[in-house]
Amino acid sequence: MAELTLGARGTEQSIAVDINARGQMAGIIEQDNGRQRAILYDKRPIELGTLGGSDGFTRDINNEGDVVGTAQNANGYWRAFVVRHGERMQDLGTLGGNSSYGAAINDKGQVAGFADTSDGYYRAFLSDGEHAPRDLGTLGGKISYAAGINHHGDVVGTAALPDGYRHAFLYKAGASMQDIGTLGGRSSSASAINDKGVIVGASETADRRWHAFAWEQGKMSDLGALIGYGDSFATAVNNAGHVVGSIRVGDERRSFVYRDGRMIVHAGGHGLYLVNAINNNELVIGARSASNKFYASTMVSNQAPVEDHGAQDLLTAIALVLITTVGVVVYKRRYRGISLPASPV
Repeated sequence: MAELTLGARGTEQSIAVDINARGQMAGIIEQDNGRQRAILYDKRPIELGTLGGSDGFTRDINNEGDVVGTAQNANGYWRAFVVRHGERMQDLGTLGGNSSYGAAINDKGQVAGFADTSDGYYRAFLSDGEHAPRDLGTLGGKISYAAGINHHGDVVGTAALPDGYRHAFLYKAGASMQDIGTLGGRSSSASAINDKGVIVGASETADRRWHAFAWEQGKMSDLGALIGYGDSFATAVNNAGHVVGSIRVGDERRSFVYRDGRMIVHAGGHGLYLVNAINNNELVIGARSASNKFYASTMVSNQAPVEDHGAQDLLTAIALVLITTVGVVVYKRRYRGISLPASPV
């Protein structure tokens, strides 16, 4: 693993969110008081600021160096933002309510996320970054969340059915939202899509476990079955089809990389504790954990696993909660702003 410099000092914590082909990195620094700062690292750390409030965090970066995320405004509401490279932070607006969250951006500058409506329900949106965001609808229920977007403008996320359960969806321009199903359970959630249309996420199985999946051309493959234990959650996929994510085994958190037909599992303390992305240069991006503190880090996707003798990860004082029902991975420790709305499925 390689530790990254985001500009964190002293007891501050850092998390890498994504790195583009130019080596520009989006990340988060958290201070002792819990305040979060949105950071762009472009040869030096650049504070992206907020929309008038106290906190902000990044979520994605494209190859142009444009960053998307969420920041508080002067009224304390969370608002989706985009920062075009070299420009100031821009509020992307809402769907009629007070809040919005930026989740992903492609190289065309299109942004996917979710925002509340005037009736108080969150809906997935697509924005060109210039005009008001567009409501992508639902799968018959009242709620949807977008989590990923590819070069073609295809959006994935999670949406409610009429019965209240939530399924992973695919939205293509000019078409209605498509339910991509489950692994036999009641619910599923998509987190990312690559330019070839491969979608990854997590699904409940028939025996009520959560398994990472990869979906392609109408078929959902069970990656969790290749792991064989625990609950697993795929968080990202690159254009080579290599998938990364996390495994929850009791109190231990492990990370995995699925590539070239092989599942690689890193035991707790030996891989990234937080797994946020994998880029096309085969860097897995997130954070390692040491002494109850996060450090922004990367590892190569083919890093060999360290032999595990069954010891529990001693660093699990920091709890990782993966909220799959909102279509994104949410790390709920002391984060105030990253805590997103969710309800039982």
